[in-house]
Amino acid sequence: MDVRVLFAFFFIANAFEKTVAVSAKVERFFEGKRHTNNWAVLVCSSRYWFNYRHVANVLSIYRSVKRLGIPDNRIILMLADDMPCNSRNPKPGTVFNNAHHHINVYGDDVEVDYRGYEVTVQNFIRLLTGRVNEGTPRSKQLLTDEGSNILIYLTGHGGEGFLKFQDSEEITSVELSDAFEQMYQKRRYNEILLITETCQAESMASKLYSPNILGIGSSKIGEDSLSHHGDPTIGVYVIDRYTYYALEFLEKVSINSSKSLSDFFSICPKRVCISTVTVRKDLFKRDPKNVPLTDFFGNVPEVKLLDLSSAHKVSIRNETDDRRDSERSFTLYSHNVIKHKWKKIDPFPVLTY
Repeated sequence: MDVRVLFAFFFIANAFEKTVAVSAKVERFFEGKRHTNNWAVLVCSSRYWFNYRHVANVLSIYRSVKRLGIPDNRIILMLADDMPCNSRNPKPGTVFNNAHHHINVYGDDVEVDYRGYEVTVQNFIRLLTGRVNEGTPRSKQLLTDEGSNILIYLTGHGGEGFLKFQDSEEITSVELSDAFEQMYQKRRYNEILLITETCQAESMASKLYSPNILGIGSSKIGEDSLSHHGDPTIGVYVIDRYTYYALEFLEKVSINSSKSLSDFFSICPKRVCISTVTVRKDLFKRDPKNVPLTDFFGNVPEVKLLDLSSAHKVSIRNETDDRRDSERSFTLYSHNVIKHKWKKIDPFPVLTY
C-alpha cells in the first residue's frame, strides 16, 4: 500500500476518533440540561397615589433583570397605575425608590405591557396559562416553553391566601397554584421562582403543588410586610423593605456573578426587614446553593450545535464588509482536511417546503 494512502487513512481515522470523543463530551454536557431561556413576569397590582411604593418595587426589579441581560421582549411588566404621569408627581415622568432620588427606576426605556385597568386577575391568569384573547400582541404574551426559567414577582396589598388587584378583586393562592399546574401540564416552564412582596406573603406559595417551583415571601402568615422609608417631597412611602434590600443586593451582582439563590435568601434578615422572609423549596429539585442567581435574574446565551462531517473542521473569521460601511461581521467556514480547501458555509440555511 502506498505510504501516502496509508498516512491519509490514519489521518482521517484519527480525526474521526477525536470528533466522536468531542461529540460524546458535548452530549454529556447537555444531557439533562433543559434550561435554555429566561423570562420575567413583574406585577404591581395596586392603584392610587398612596401605593406609590408598589410601583417603585416592581420597577426596581425590572431595572435589575434588564441590567442583567433579560431583554424587554422576555419581560412582561404589569403596572396597575401610572405614577410617572400622576398629577401629584412633582417630577413628571419619574419614579424614585429612594428619598434622595438616586435612581429614577422609570428611566427612559421602560416598556409597560399591561397598564391601568388592563391589570386584572383574568389577564394575569390568561398570560400565565397562554390562554390570551385572539389578536393579543406578542408583546403581551408569555411565549415560554419547557426550557424556560420564569421569575414571577408580585407586589401589592394582600392577606392570608390572596393578593388584591386594583383594590376591587383578588387572586387567591389556590387560583395561582392551579394556573402554575396548567403551565406545567402544557410544558410552559422549566423552573419558576415566585417572589411575593405583600402582607402575609408566605400564604401565596402555600398551596403550590406543581414541580420545580421555588417560592419566596416577604412576610410569613400573620405578619405585615412593611415599607422602608418615605419621601417628604411627595408625601408617601417610596419602597418596601424587602424589595429595598433585594435591590441593594442585586445592584452588586454582575452577569458573570457567582452568587447563588441561597445567597439571595438571606438578603433581608428580620432585624432589617422587621417581617420574616419565608422560602418554600420542597417542590424545587435543585439545591439552591448550586443554582446561580442569574438562572432567573439574568439572560441565557443561546447555544446552537452544528452537526458537521468528521472530514471537516470549522473556523469563524472576523471580516469586514465594505458594503456595510466597514461593519465587522463573523463568517463561518468549513475546511475539508482531504482537499485542503476552505469553503464558506451557512449553518442555518433557509428551508423550502
